Amino acid sequence: MMEKTTVGIVGTGIYLPEHRMTAKQISQKTQGVWTEEAVIEKLGIREKTIPGPLPKDGTQEMGALAALDALRNTGVDPKEIDVILSVTEEWKEYPLTTSALYIQDRIGATNAWGIDLQNRCCTTVSALKMAKDMLIADDDIKMIMVVGGYRNGDFVDYTDKNMSMMYNLGAGGGAMILKKNHGKNLLLGSHMIADGSLSRTAGVEIGGLCHPITPDNAIEARTSLRLMDPIKMKNRLNDVSMNNWFTCIDKALLKSGLTRSDITYLDILHIKRSGHQGMLAELGLSEDQTIYLENYGHIGQIDQILSLHLALKEGKVTDGTVVCMLAAGIGYVWAANIVRWG
Repeated sequence: MMEKTTVGIVGTGIYLPEHRMTAKQISQKTQGVWTEEAVIEKLGIREKTIPGPLPKDGTQEMGALAALDALRNTGVDPKEIDVILSVTEEWKEYPLTTSALYIQDRIGATNAWGIDLQNRCCTTVSALKMAKDMLIADDDIKMIMVVGGYRNGDFVDYTDKNMSMMYNLGAGGGAMILKKNHGKNLLLGSHMIADGSLSRTAGVEIGGLCHPITPDNAIEARTSLRLMDPIKMKNRLNDVSMNNWFTCIDKALLKSGLTRSDITYLDILHIKRSGHQGMLAELGLSEDQTIYLENYGHIGQIDQILSLHLALKEGKVTDGTVVCMLAAGIGYVWAANIVRWG
């Protein structure tokens, strides 16, 4: 009888820009609508990463720098990588260029093919499931890098009161290497839920086919990430969001042969402070069993890689830790996956 194929995480890499925006600066940009204290206590942001000069802090380049960090941290030869799944955002140095292929060349992964994936802030969790499925299904694929960069905070208008949920958007890059039959750090079950009724309730309003950039709106276009239907979006999220998250968690656990009581580290994206604390309480976890990214902000789909990377450094994830990765992305999609470390 053949042994079941498993997929394990070899390691992670991170790139964070040197520049920061503080809670006080965010408050000032809202023209005092949000106080510094409220930004810290309610939105949960003490400071966040923001991009510095190009080319170093370009979206694709930040992904490449994280990929190089992952190679250094793991000792993996880039020529061993068979596939690059890029989770780099669409907001990047040059539209209609393929981020996975930029990274392939930048890191010398000459034997890899690559493709760009997009699921907004859920992309990494979704890509990890795809990577696992590919590694199991294809005998020719033995190692995959999931990697990307993010700087959607460029589009935020801090005077738009509807956008307070996105005042936390930061910048950075993350990478994770997965290997067939690695024998440790196993990626177990995953589950996703999508609600396409929210597909156009949030996004960059100016710059696409429907509202092209013109001389008259060019300046406005730079900060046109908006809730295009805020009432519909907020009402729907209030009704379903937490239930969908817990459904994802429970079904990912079921597929892993585990229960909620087995989770010992919550690898969650940055959300408002009360939501984060409520999630911990519901799962019966302490503050020591997670990292609240209040000193980084929300770096989109990089959050799960960053949280795991930090937790490994801080000793919060060790042999035997059961990690629950949790994400949500506008569109709208919710996702969870389970990793047994060690």
